[in-house]
Amino acid sequence: MLHSTTMIILRLLRMTMEDGSTAQSYFTAYAEVCFREFGNHVKFWTTINEANIFTIGGYNDGITAPGRCSRNCMLGNSSTEPYIVGHNLLLAHASASRLYQQKYKDIQRGSVGFGLFAMGFSPSTTSKDDEIATQRARDFYFGWMLGPLVYGGYPYVMRRTIGSRLPDFSEEESELVKGSSDFVGITHYNAAIVTNIKPYFSGYSDFYSDTGITLTYPCNDSSTGLLLDTCDDTPWAMEGVLEYIKQSYDNSPVYILENGKSMKGDFQLQQKDTPRIDYLQAYIGAVLKAVRNGSDTRGYFVWSLMDLYELLDGYGSAFGLYYVNFSDPQRKRSPKHSAHWYSAFLKDDITFRDSQGITQLQSNISSF
Repeated sequence: MLHSTTMIILRLLRMTMEDGSTAQSYFTAYAEVCFREFGNHVKFWTTINEANIFTIGGYNDGITAPGRCSRNCMLGNSSTEPYIVGHNLLLAHASASRLYQQKYKDIQRGSVGFGLFAMGFSPSTTSKDDEIATQRARDFYFGWMLGPLVYGGYPYVMRRTIGSRLPDFSEEESELVKGSSDFVGITHYNAAIVTNIKPYFSGYSDFYSDTGITLTYPCNDSSTGLLLDTCDDTPWAMEGVLEYIKQSYDNSPVYILENGKSMKGDFQLQQKDTPRIDYLQAYIGAVLKAVRNGSDTRGYFVWSLMDLYELLDGYGSAFGLYYVNFSDPQRKRSPKHSAHWYSAFLKDDITFRDSQGITQLQSNISSF
């Protein structure tokens, strides 16, 4: 991934809001160094990771770098900056992608994609208002980035709602961005339940008020549903995301860059992580169903290989297939039950899975 938290990128983050054209030039120069030095070994590039949530977190909520927002931040404007930054990220991606296509693709035979955080949206009721609100959620969270990448422009509902606060693409920019992503890289964990909000004037606007919705999560607490292990498994949400991309965005090729389950607990609980096995089995099954239904999903990656520091929860939760003892100076690593299960799954080792008493996912790995 070209976009990560480094000093170079932190500087670019500031420039994406202050000077889009300069940020695009710098990002493309940075990308060229990566393409030139590593392109003989790297065949799949993701320019921007989780572009939608990265932009909302950094410029609407102010909870991630560079920490800008209207409320509770020293600097920022949540009514405009998320859209300016998202716009410039798309242009920076397109510029880097064009460079790769023109200079490196014929030699290195690689692909350049763009990453999104993809929740599976479902209406809270069967009312027409909630059904429309659910589509609006998809337009704001998916279409914001996928619309320009696939069709060259933002969804109509965004243009109508946001108006002049949403930047315009010139004809040349639209052509540059359209078709610039060889694949869509998605991060997916679970579902979000959508409820329509009736319009009202509060004197305050940001990304959330523009959407006109509230999101709740199928969890047993008040969490955001992104990290804690109190949330219900919702594999239907994964299948729904892939089906939606197939139907609404020209069946763009998809790589699932992150999917997994966080768990809290001591070493013994972490080792015997049967809930993670159940989660992975169900979600991989949902991916397989989507593929059999025509989704051009080409890859799946579990998050994560080993326990690590999570940006939103520190060391409080763990996604790893391998347990890491952070109290040990050597950081000793130990495979959890899920590591054995996933290894067996990849090898199509039915005997191993039977011996563990785990319900099999009857699949042909070659389907992927």
